[in-house]
Amino acid sequence: MIDRFTLSNGLRVITERMPHLRSASIGVWIKAGSMLELPEQNGLSHLMEHMAFKGTESRTAKELAIQMDAIGGQMNAATSKLYTTYYAKVCSADLERAVDLLSDIVCHPLIAEKDLENEKRVIVEEIAMVDDYPEDNVFDLLHEALYSGQSLAMPIIGTREGVQSYTRQQVIDYRAAHYNAANAVISVAGGFRRDELAPMLEKAFGSWRPGQDEVQYPDSRANAAPQRLYKEKKSEQTHVCLGYEGLAQGDSRRYAMMVLSAILGGGVSSRLFQKVREEQGLVYSIYSSPTSYPGSGDFTIYYAATPKNSPRVLRLIRLELELLIHRGVAPGELEQAKAQLRTSFVLSQESAYSRMSYLGSQHLMNQPVISPARTLRGIEQVTEKAVLTLAGAVAGQTPCLAAVGRGASRLV
Repeated sequence: MIDRFTLSNGLRVITERMPHLRSASIGVWIKAGSMLELPEQNGLSHLMEHMAFKGTESRTAKELAIQMDAIGGQMNAATSKLYTTYYAKVCSADLERAVDLLSDIVCHPLIAEKDLENEKRVIVEEIAMVDDYPEDNVFDLLHEALYSGQSLAMPIIGTREGVQSYTRQQVIDYRAAHYNAANAVISVAGGFRRDELAPMLEKAFGSWRPGQDEVQYPDSRANAAPQRLYKEKKSEQTHVCLGYEGLAQGDSRRYAMMVLSAILGGGVSSRLFQKVREEQGLVYSIYSSPTSYPGSGDFTIYYAATPKNSPRVLRLIRLELELLIHRGVAPGELEQAKAQLRTSFVLSQESAYSRMSYLGSQHLMNQPVISPARTLRGIEQVTEKAVLTLAGAVAGQTPCLAAVGRGASRLV
């Protein structure tokens, strides 16, 4: 059963009891992501996430680490384009200790000057690590092409120059604008007692600064001005992404888009995997995926191939899209895609962490929380016509293209 309540300072809480579990997952979700940053703030959401673990008003960084490990579960954080999440996965008996630690790192970080300088160096190393992986590079480059001039074009991690330039005051000011009860949500799923959870959260988070107004996401539009970008790197393969305008969050066609992606590039039986890898042997990895944001979304096809084979893969991708539109869905193909999606969804529902993540992100984004039964019905009701209509909308676009690796310049 899903339950919602609000703490005395206005902090929203959403929970789901899974009484058969002896574990629980809790997340603190904050509207602080790269989509909400100005160009001169790029990377501050991610930097603030790092600083939260560098010591608080009552615990040193080492004490935090020791106490996190002592719980025996997992405590971590992540920054995305849309939000920052601080979360813990623990045994139900340790939930109160996890709540206490989470409230300390979220509400009371020190942000000491020395720690900030050290962590900036750590993030510069993280940027260097990402640069060594062409697959990570190419998705950042694709967003730059898809959302040119918009905040979604900026990398979550920021840039070397930006991260190195930030002062303690800039971090404090950014935190003040985003880290407050009006701009956050707590989600909990798993084995816990409702009568114990509410007082526990009130004690830990009730004194957090209420805040004034919830931060709003800026307008965005994918593929408004298609671009083709590349980075030449020494690598054995060229990593390529094609990007199309997709669907925004909450679009009623989202189930049809899921089915289209499953048919085209969602698994080992998908058209692209079978044609490009199994029949032609041109790639090891090829897949498609839809992503939705507030007001916009995209549909992406990724592959990696040798420079010699890469142009041929591009032609095969275009051919498969055309075949899907003009010849329709093969007998049994639609039902197979639906079965794949149903199974994946049902398995995810058995994880307290997955349920916590879904509830927290939906509630933070002011999106409706859809029941599992309704989601399964939505998948089941997708028709061939709906899939082909979306396929036509995708194929009718001039896609953005991002290429990273040896021979990348030859594709643009």
